[in-house]
Amino acid sequence: MKQRVLFLCTGNSARSQMAEGLLRALAGERMDVASAGTNPCYVHPMAIRAMRERNIDISEHRSKHFDEFLPYPVDYVITLCNQAAEQCPVFPGPAVRIHWDIPDPATAVMAESLRMAAFRKVLYVLENHIRAWLATLP
Repeated sequence: MKQRVLFLCTGNSARSQMAEGLLRALAGERMDVASAGTNPCYVHPMAIRAMRERNIDISEHRSKHFDEFLPYPVDYVITLCNQAAEQCPVFPGPAVRIHWDIPDPATAVMAESLRMAAFRKVLYVLENHIRAWLATLP
């Protein structure tokens, strides 16, 4: 049976969407992966673009509230910001909680020419965290 993983952040627009796409690409054959937010809004176009640069398509993803996942058992809940960690509810099942505090590139205040670099950097950080975490699993 596949393990269920839920990435959780505030807007479910960038970090959690990219993490969902990455983990699905890296371990989708052994994990069911989803993402949600405490205050979901939309999937950020720059997140879609950064993922497309890695040949991962998240253009059909939608932003979701964590309430959608409360009825289902989850093996891992990975929060990607302190706000999500504080607001994270109790999920059914084993629900091992993991926390990675990663800056939100969608809220980065910088010149437009530098914003895409912020999304690429977060994607790089997420991939390093995910690969390191996967290496600890049986």
